[in-house]
Amino acid sequence: MSLDLSRVKKAGIVGVPPLAVIRELYDGGIELVDLDATLVAADLECAVTLLPRVYCAILRTVVVNGLHLDLDLIVIDTGPGKCDAAAHTARIMAEKIATPVVTCENRDRDHFGNPVCESGLPLIKKMELITEGVKLPYNKNNDLPPVPASAGFWGVPPRDFSLLELFQDTTHVYGWSRCMENKTPADGTLEAMCNPAVPTVFFAQSFCAKTALARHLAASHPHGLYVDVDATATASCRAKIEAFLELSGAKQ
Repeated sequence: MSLDLSRVKKAGIVGVPPLAVIRELYDGGIELVDLDATLVAADLECAVTLLPRVYCAILRTVVVNGLHLDLDLIVIDTGPGKCDAAAHTARIMAEKIATPVVTCENRDRDHFGNPVCESGLPLIKKMELITEGVKLPYNKNNDLPPVPASAGFWGVPPRDFSLLELFQDTTHVYGWSRCMENKTPADGTLEAMCNPAVPTVFFAQSFCAKTALARHLAASHPHGLYVDVDATATASCRAKIEAFLELSGAKQ
């Protein structure tokens, strides 16, 4: 990334920037914050000044964070591992907010593995480690032992992490979240992988292009459930997931 970082102390990242970019920022001692996560208390409606409401809650969260956080730089992955909507969001933010915005494309193919995805940690903890790991140029969780899977969670990290409380600790993680830990967000083969032997919830954020793949994979899975959620999971959505896990025997 050809950019003068001498005055950059705090940078926001969106998606999974290439390893070389993360290493440059990390080695420069720059504080990194994940703009895909909910970092400010402002309402998502703040984003409508830049994005339509039919954009996914994650990109609307990115805009809200960009509008409210004091950052020196924002780095957005607009490669095939993210989406066209991210590229449009980057262009709009570059024109409408004061913080400099740069784009990059992650086409990395070096595999870092998936010890977190296959560990016995609570699913929320798994997802926290996966998203935090995006800010590091290495994988610090290689010592986690794998456990047999009782269920699967396929998809992106939800904006509403409380949804993950419904799953047992022996739930394995698949989909784009698995690609995140592996640091290869554009690996379509890895993203489409799932385990047909265990009941799997196929999740996507509402209005995300990945809803098509989630629904397709759920339909062809022997015991899959497709759900899409906007900003927060409704009571009916949570009840549907709980019933699916209990009736499938994934939740004892």
